[in-house]
Amino acid sequence: MIKNDRLLKAIRGEQTDRYPVWLMRQAGRILKEYRQVRAQFKDFKQFIATPEAAAEVTIQPVDILDVDAAIIFSDILVVPDAMGFSYAMEENKGPVFEKKFENEESLNELNIPDVYDNLNYVAEAIKLAKQGLNNRVPLIGFAGAPFTLFSYIAEGQGSKTFSKARKLLYTQPVLCHKALDKITQTTIAYLKMQVKAGVDVVQLFDSWAGFASPEQYSEFGVQYLKKICDAITEVPVTVFAKGAFFARKEIAQLNCNTIGIDWNMDMQESRSIIGNNKTIQGNLDPCALYGNFDQVKAQSLKMLRKFEGYRHIANLGHGVYPDTNPENVKCFINTIKEYEIK
Repeated sequence: MIKNDRLLKAIRGEQTDRYPVWLMRQAGRILKEYRQVRAQFKDFKQFIATPEAAAEVTIQPVDILDVDAAIIFSDILVVPDAMGFSYAMEENKGPVFEKKFENEESLNELNIPDVYDNLNYVAEAIKLAKQGLNNRVPLIGFAGAPFTLFSYIAEGQGSKTFSKARKLLYTQPVLCHKALDKITQTTIAYLKMQVKAGVDVVQLFDSWAGFASPEQYSEFGVQYLKKICDAITEVPVTVFAKGAFFARKEIAQLNCNTIGIDWNMDMQESRSIIGNNKTIQGNLDPCALYGNFDQVKAQSLKMLRKFEGYRHIANLGHGVYPDTNPENVKCFINTIKEYEIK
């Protein structure tokens, strides 16, 4: 039994004494302890592929920040990397792929791998993290959503517009669907491997969902989320489609338990659209944590007062930014913990 199971209770819609809280990117550069471990590796990919190190930084936020859940330290791009689209993480630029997805030849190069051969280091990190957590809090597994992973490989890197990826959606939709289907199959196998290794919840990150038009996202995004949500029945599923305010009603119909919302989506409006049968996770602007303690507390309380009932998980509307003061993060977390559910 997990000692602090507030997150799981909130996901199930059960009563809790307070709202559970964790942060996306909580295992990261905000912590000096993380930076000390990171410094031992020549590059990021080597770091995440080392189970002992990944498990160590997974546990750090639980020990240091006292959050209500851990999330396995990895990257969404391990999936396309395992599928034959290798990337390098370049300083101050982000991921850059060795090749782009462009045509039928690219489709042939996009392989459906054996996840136990290619991604087993993630499963090993999960097992080590579970041992280290010793049932203190739940462990969250995750994957990138197919639309976002496809956007990356079609663009060849990060982008402010993802125009190359969006161009393919218009000009070669059949090709795009074939690629998305392969990514979806791999993602399902990958998440099931994580579940078998011991995660208690999984989250799908659709980081670039907001770049699509509503029609495009319904066709190339939501239908593949649905396949994953229908396939992952062993543990609760959270869907976080950043920027896709237009898809909240459609996402609410998925077989997921929790829907993450970003800071551009009003909490009360989102609840009215999503309904009362899903848990909502979010949604403080990460920049609110740049303020002084009084300002951080005020913004956190403003968010909390918009929560209604028990089906809420306190989080940011995106990952915590790397130059955020850890003491401000602790102020946010402590404000959540001190707040009494009305």
